[in-house]
Amino acid sequence: EKGNRTLHATPARVRAAAHRRDQQPDATPAQIEFARNWRDTPKVVFSSTIDKVDWNTRLVTGDAVAEITRLKADDGEPMRVGGATLAGAAMRAGLVDEYEIVTHPVLVGGGTPFFTALDSWVNLNLVETRTFPGGVVLTRYETRR
Repeated sequence: EKGNRTLHATPARVRAAAHRRDQQPDATPAQIEFARNWRDTPKVVFSSTIDKVDWNTRLVTGDAVAEITRLKADDGEPMRVGGATLAGAAMRAGLVDEYEIVTHPVLVGGGTPFFTALDSWVNLNLVETRTFPGGVVLTRYETRR
C-alpha cells in the first residue's frame, strides 16, 4: 500500500564530518556505526544555492513541499527533515507526522527558531522520552490528527 512513510521533524544537524568518522583512529564503536549508517542512508538536499552533492545524496532545487509530498507517498522507511526553514515549510503544509526534539543543557541567545510562526496550532501526543548522559533529553511526539 502506498503512502505509509512517516515524516519526522528533527531540529538537529548532522555535521558534514560524520561521513568520515568511521575512518578516524579515535572513533568509538558507536561513532563508527553512526557514520556508516549516515553515509549509507539515502539523503535529499533541498537548495537553491548549491549545484553538487555527494555521499548518497540527491539535490532538489525546485519546490520542497511538492517533493516532500511525493517522497512521503512512496513506500519506504521513515524520513527525517532538519533545518528550520525546510521543517517549517513541511510543518505548515501538514506533512509532519512526528517531532523528535533533542534538548541539550545549553542556553543559546540567538539563531533561527526551529518552530516558526504557524497558521494554526499543532496538537501533539507524547510518544517517548529518553535521557542520555550529560543531561541530554529526547522527546518524541506524534501529530494528533
